[in-house]
Amino acid sequence: MNYKIAVIPGDGIGPEIVAEAQKVLDAAGRKYGFSLEYQELLMGGASIDVNGVPLTEETIQAAKDSDAVLMGSIGGDAKTSPWYQLAPELRPEAGLLKIRKELNLFANVRPAYLYEELKAACPLRDEIIGDGFDMVIMRELTGGLYFGQRHTTEENGVRKAVDTLSYDEKEIRRIAIKGFEIARKRRKKVTSVDKANVLDSSRLWRNVVEEVAKEYPDVTLEHMLVDNCAMQLVRDPKQFDVILTENMFGDILSDEASMVTGSIGMLSSASLNETKFGLYEPSHGSAPDIAGKNIANPIATVLSAAMMLRYSLDLDDAAAGIEAAVKQVLADGYRTGDIFSEGCKKVGTVEMGDLIAARI
Repeated sequence: MNYKIAVIPGDGIGPEIVAEAQKVLDAAGRKYGFSLEYQELLMGGASIDVNGVPLTEETIQAAKDSDAVLMGSIGGDAKTSPWYQLAPELRPEAGLLKIRKELNLFANVRPAYLYEELKAACPLRDEIIGDGFDMVIMRELTGGLYFGQRHTTEENGVRKAVDTLSYDEKEIRRIAIKGFEIARKRRKKVTSVDKANVLDSSRLWRNVVEEVAKEYPDVTLEHMLVDNCAMQLVRDPKQFDVILTENMFGDILSDEASMVTGSIGMLSSASLNETKFGLYEPSHGSAPDIAGKNIANPIATVLSAAMMLRYSLDLDDAAAGIEAAVKQVLADGYRTGDIFSEGCKKVGTVEMGDLIAARI
């Protein structure tokens, strides 16, 4: 079986880590009997340099015509890059927001899993870590504060900025359904995170989630305020299975969850629409300070590629094969610099990709 994959290497370390993910995917294809046809597309700063805008209509259409999108990282150094001298709507990250909206990628799935071999990198104490933790954060991705109306004005000589947080029940219901469906395949627990003691949007969120929960009697639902959730992630992360939340809260909490695993360079991410189509990317940024130095950790992108095989292409065995290969490389003691500890063998970006591919 042949599949068409849109590839967006992006900026910074993006091209390096995407190349290693493609290497691993091709190795999996040879073993499990499928092939991938890649079409490379420009987005972010790379697109600004060529097209003057972070995302073109041609790129959007090419992405829509593919079976899935594999992406590296978008953006540069906000202090030094000329991209950030442009108007906000022309900066690299504007392309990311736009492609999510254009492809209707409303559900962001971000696993946070602590590998046994990386417990030493976890900043939490051993008695908190216990036997480890394994959670998924389901973040609504195309609504809320980031997509609400905004403006900046001056009133009586005083500058004033307004950002609007808005959700309707349809937007909430569809992400809640995704969250409960994924929980049903895991440990059957959903923690819905909001700020219902203050925000009307959160009170609606809670009401709609409770309505959806009635359709999943086998899944336990609990509600948690976002400030408490932020504390609980570092106090007792193993209590969580699926964290379901809105856009801005999910943006913050998913980064916190990633850091308690020891390295954001290990964490994959999927953004899905109502079909099997999705965009797959690592959770970390473009890290322009280490770009081109062959030291970036490609594992998050490799694991994102595995998610692509599972969620968009129904190649579950191949996805599991990639995940097992990653675990084996870690068990064999190989580490990139961000997860290196005494007694391990330090390797670069390319060698880490080679090692994973060889163990497929």
